[in-house]
Amino acid sequence: MEAVQQQAKWKGEAKTDLPGAKAELIWPLLEDFFGLDKWFPTLSTCIPVEGVSGKPGCVRFCAGFKSPVDGSDKQTVNWTKQKLLFIDPTHMTFSYSIIDGNVGFHSYVSTVTVLPKEDGCEIQWLYEVEPVEGWRLEQLDYFIGTGLNVMARRMEEALCAMEDALRA
Repeated sequence: MEAVQQQAKWKGEAKTDLPGAKAELIWPLLEDFFGLDKWFPTLSTCIPVEGVSGKPGCVRFCAGFKSPVDGSDKQTVNWTKQKLLFIDPTHMTFSYSIIDGNVGFHSYVSTVTVLPKEDGCEIQWLYEVEPVEGWRLEQLDYFIGTGLNVMARRMEEALCAMEDALRA
């Protein structure tokens, strides 16, 4: 009988600080489960597939273009279906899993939390996934980390725009 060696799941964490942004203002932007495309840089689409946004069991379809690495002009569309597993507005945290897609993520589960800080807040993104063919863990850490940083900047800009509109 042949022994099957199974690699341990990859586990990663990304964090970003939002100085001056109160957690209570950032949370509603993240809590909108069907609105991820407003914030995450590689997504052009995030639409409801099933359920009510913010209710466990709801499913979103996310898609975006992946630029080729071979120098050609051919772009491919990466897509996933993601299911909200758990949400706790009091503790400003939720978990979701990727249930289908063409990006090679199997058994992906992520938990996103907004943590209040004295000078603003921090967004923490924890994830675990089976090793992804064609990737190294460091690449996935970089992808999620840079995506989270862009999300945070876009959220800060949106809050500033809302504040400016209220002052006008």
